[in-house]
Amino acid sequence: MIDLHCHLLPGLDDGPTSLEESLALARALVADGVTHVVATPHVYPGRYANKRSSIAAEHARFVQALAVAKIPLAVSFAGEVRLDPEVLDWLAEGELPFLAGEAAVAGKAHKALLLEMPDGQVPLGADRFCSMLLKQGITPVIVHPERNRGVMEKLERIRPFIDLGCQIQLTAASVIGEFGRNAHTTALQLLEQGWVSVVASDAHNLRGRAPRLQAAHAWLAEHYGPAAARQLTLIGPAQLCGLTVPAAQSPPA
Repeated sequence: MIDLHCHLLPGLDDGPTSLEESLALARALVADGVTHVVATPHVYPGRYANKRSSIAAEHARFVQALAVAKIPLAVSFAGEVRLDPEVLDWLAEGELPFLAGEAAVAGKAHKALLLEMPDGQVPLGADRFCSMLLKQGITPVIVHPERNRGVMEKLERIRPFIDLGCQIQLTAASVIGEFGRNAHTTALQLLEQGWVSVVASDAHNLRGRAPRLQAAHAWLAEHYGPAAARQLTLIGPAQLCGLTVPAAQSPPA
């Protein structure tokens, strides 16, 4: 599986605080069935001042540490970008960390950006913000909307973003019910609508925010079929990460 949302790099946000913790999380990802992970620290003006260049430097150091530790995990990087007007300045400076692949919107290739809204609401004007990004060839991948209280209260609040061409990423723990009943119910509603492009771990540590992608894959396979599980945990993420996925093999007769 490919995990395109994970707080893996040490000391950059509310994820691991040390290299040792990061390596332990990397080992847990491998044990959970992940072969490629995208390290996505928070990009949040005024709180986590991570930019593309600073994340790239920490990523390079971490890849070296993985090699020394002989952990068989491929790691690329992007960022979980907070919906904030100030990030537009970082965009102009070339400092927003995009996913490495592309998203298709109306037949045109777009760069993809993980975009986080506040947990408590869908901010007024958020759809206009996304529309502006789309006009610049950037597709917002809205992360964990099932955990947004505004979307939990009224699913239709996310529809304008779907209509614009945004993509949706669910958290694995929400899919299996570990983020509470409301997040689980909202995740199911989004899946039933066919609005979900990716399921990712959003792992932060090995305590309350451990990788749960394998359990989510099993749940998806049971309720929606193996093809859907593969689409949401491998094919969809691969497209956004610019990776090639081997063709699925038929089971032996």
